[in-house]
Amino acid sequence: MKTFWTRFGVDMALMGVAIVWGTSYVAAKELTEAASVPAVLAVRFGIASAALGGVWFLWVRRLPGPAELATGVLLGLTQAAVLLLETAGVAQTQATNAGLIISLAVIFTPLVDSAAQRRWLPPGFFAAAVVSVVGVALLVSPQGFRVPNAGDLLMLAAAGVRAVHVTLLSALTRGKPYSSVTVTLIQSTVCAVLALSLDPRGTLSAVAGFGPAQWGWALYLGLACSVFAFLAQLWAVRRTSASRASLLMGTEPVWAVATGLLVAGDRLGWMSACGALLIVAAGCAGQRIEAKFRLRTPTG
Repeated sequence: MKTFWTRFGVDMALMGVAIVWGTSYVAAKELTEAASVPAVLAVRFGIASAALGGVWFLWVRRLPGPAELATGVLLGLTQAAVLLLETAGVAQTQATNAGLIISLAVIFTPLVDSAAQRRWLPPGFFAAAVVSVVGVALLVSPQGFRVPNAGDLLMLAAAGVRAVHVTLLSALTRGKPYSSVTVTLIQSTVCAVLALSLDPRGTLSAVAGFGPAQWGWALYLGLACSVFAFLAQLWAVRRTSASRASLLMGTEPVWAVATGLLVAGDRLGWMSACGALLIVAAGCAGQRIEAKFRLRTPTG
């Protein structure tokens, strides 16, 4: 019974991450219309770091050891890379496209995870990967095939870096006596400092110039999409595999599409809609294939 509730809690935590991240693209797009990408991230992670600092002071109060500190810094750098690419990408494409393309991390993560463990995935997985690429081609070509724009390509790069980040997250923290709060605080602080260093003047202008709507989006990104999502992801991924984490977070594009259509006013033509369906279907199929393969192939 305890195993069931632990697994249920992990699943619900990762689903919650999918929901807030799926709705984050509209928030990021709104903010990048008022400030630069580094400024938006500096404000977001400044809020997140302050909140996490309070959580750390109340519940942890234990300084990290050298290994724990190094892990948090490395994960902070990879997370910052993901979010710089992601936020720059969403500023140059539709929120709907951004959420769907980033979901290719669902396909990329098992590839990275399996390469790290030197296991060859079955042919069916690669077929699903090809279908997902076709889906992206359809998604970005509503009036006929075209080269993806800069925003689409940035989101594609973000999906690849996210796959590396999720794999590292699992490999570096599983089985280690690290505090999830401490590692997440270090990670968030690294993101805030790096973003601030890229545009200090723009960050000050954003802090002074944001109105109530912008601060609302910033708080949502900082508290829900960063504090909650990072803590929940780290807690959950330490209790499951990187590939299963990506599977359970695979509903992120569904929430991204829903928010893009309902809130941001995005539109999907029939070709883009077919592409969206192919991306989601290929992601689900690929993850099922990988999960079955992992069960048949014990890891050393």
